[in-house]
Order: sequence, then structure tokens, then C-alpha cells
Amino acid sequence: MAVIFEKTKGLTDAQTHYCPGCTHGIIHRLVAETLDELDVLGDAVGVAPVGCSVLAYNYYNCDMHEAAHGRAPAVATGIKRSLPNHTVFTYQGDGDLASIGTAEIVHAANRGENITVIFVNNTTYGMTGGQMAPTTLIGEKATTCQDGRDPSIHGYPIRISEMLSTLTGATYIERVRVDTPGEVRKAKKAIKKAFEVQQAGLGFSLVEVLSTCPTNWGLTPVDALQWLRDNMVPYYPVQNFKDIDLEAAKKEEK
Repeated sequence: MAVIFEKTKGLTDAQTHYCPGCTHGIIHRLVAETLDELDVLGDAVGVAPVGCSVLAYNYYNCDMHEAAHGRAPAVATGIKRSLPNHTVFTYQGDGDLASIGTAEIVHAANRGENITVIFVNNTTYGMTGGQMAPTTLIGEKATTCQDGRDPSIHGYPIRISEMLSTLTGATYIERVRVDTPGEVRKAKKAIKKAFEVQQAGLGFSLVEVLSTCPTNWGLTPVDALQWLRDNMVPYYPVQNFKDIDLEAAKKEEK
């Protein structure tokens, strides 16, 4: 009998700890499927962050490393430079990457480190109770801004993809979302290209994934998906910010 669908070899059998409706599980699967399809599970090394996905090392069926809060790009840099033939990636949330880890991600991109970054943006500090994050939207309420984010006090939400795309060292930057089956397929395509950029030795790649946090947003899973569409997408447009023609680049190398 033909197999139509099966669990990816890129994930372990561990049950994830994520809240109902959280889209981390979807993103985990997309990364795992990509590593499997590219046949790099045996030499892949992932770097887990501090945040909701701190236990990612339990879920990916490849070598994993735990990094201190925000330091995943620095750790990944060391791993990739030591093991240049390995596929190295970080999996980070917005509290980790866009706050305490801002220096690490900016300089890793600016140096053109040949790593792949999966950046999950849900506009909140999910693991620690819903505090305001660098990506929290204007007017969005959080435990540390209960009247909503006020730009005159808290500044503006940081658009990481737009910022990193201005750096010469960055090769491929794209923002995607995973709120519908169609968008999930597009996200998978972007993630796969990000890893292919690394395989070709072409430098730094980052895929930002707009994600939900029903628990801290105080919404049902279905309402959280709609909130993402209505509020996150207008401020964080889903698009490619920096691209490369892989085939043309490979030909130039030859």
C-alpha cells in the first residue's frame, strides 16, 4: 500500500509542551521535514533558545545545543566555523532574538555567517507570562503595559526582517505565517530555501514566522489566528525582503 502521509523522521516521539493552539508545533514540523528532505539530519546541529521553545532539543531528531538567552547566533557561529560541513540552525522567539539577543543576531547577519535562523514572532514573552516584547504592537496590552504599548513611552515595535535585510552580509530574509494551509506551504518553501542557501555556502539566512500565542493573548486558538491576520500582518507584512537566485549563484561559483 502506498504511503500518503507519515510522521517526519526529523522529529522525535516526545510530546511537546506547547499550549493548545500555539503554532510552534507547526513550525517545528516544517523545519524537521526540511532537514529530512534535504537529507541532512545526520549532520544537522540546532541551537535552542531561552523562551517557549527552550525544550526544542527534546523534539528535533538531530544534534541540538542549548544556548544562553539571546546567544544562539553566537553559539551557532562557533559550531559552524568549527564544523563547516554541518548544517547549523537556530530556532528563536522574539523575546530571545529581538531583545537580549539583538547584538548577536545583527552581527551574525552583518558578518554573513553561513547559518540559518528560524525566528518565531508572536509579539510577546510567552514563556514568562506575557510581558511586552520588542515586537509587541502599538496598543497591544501586555502584563508590563496594561494600557497597551505606547510608542511615546515604550518605543515602536521592531521589524527585524526589514532591519536585517539592509545588512550586506545577509543573503536571504523572508517573513511568512502559518495561519492557513496555504500559508503553511509557503512557509515550508521559504524555510527550505533558507537551508539551501546555507548548503550552497552563500551566507546568512533568516525566516521570520508570524505565530500565535492564544494563552497570553487571552484568545481561543481560532480567534488568535484571526487576530494575527487582522493585527500582525498589517504591521509585519508577509514578503521576501532579500533574495538570491540559487541556481545562478551556483553557476557563478563554478
